[in-house]
Amino acid sequence: MLPHLFLCRHGETAWNAERRIQGQVDVPLNALGRRQAARNGTLLRERLGAGAPGWDFLASPLARTRETMEIIREALGLPLGGYPTDARLMELNFGDWQGSTLAEIERRTPEALAERERDKWNYVPPGAGAESYAMLARRMAPVFAALARPTIVVAHGGIARCFLVRHAGLAPAEAAHAPIAQDRIIETRDGVVAWV
Repeated sequence: MLPHLFLCRHGETAWNAERRIQGQVDVPLNALGRRQAARNGTLLRERLGAGAPGWDFLASPLARTRETMEIIREALGLPLGGYPTDARLMELNFGDWQGSTLAEIERRTPEALAERERDKWNYVPPGAGAESYAMLARRMAPVFAALARPTIVVAHGGIARCFLVRHAGLAPAEAAHAPIAQDRIIETRDGVVAWV
């Protein structure tokens, strides 16, 4: 069973706002994203109180997740740095689609986008290093399996989708299309997974 865990998605970026696929491209938070991260930090401060220093912290190494983590740590009264990152928590690699909007992809290759919609969980976009959600779920699984203490994790929408399949019983097809909020947190406690 997982330890007590809070899983946060990074706050919004300009590319999120444009519905542009980020994947593993480093894009900083925008003003709304910083407010979302601060909201999550406030929620965690209310939940953890003086116990926050006793928790472990872990983030994806991408800039948007690290900035989110640092805003959360500031809200908890902790030093901004001093937490580890793990590359296995990076977002899905979208290959050649990174940097494009879905509308742009549809104009270029409508058949590829239609194929993805038929099986979004298993579809691998074109391009070197591209991954499906199924591949991402295998990549991230050992990270969560190794957690032994209460932990706050900051990662990405794809990681959250895979987490919900592996630890909350969500069907892959449902998880692939589920909205993953940037101003809410997934909590796992005593085997129960819920949004807070």
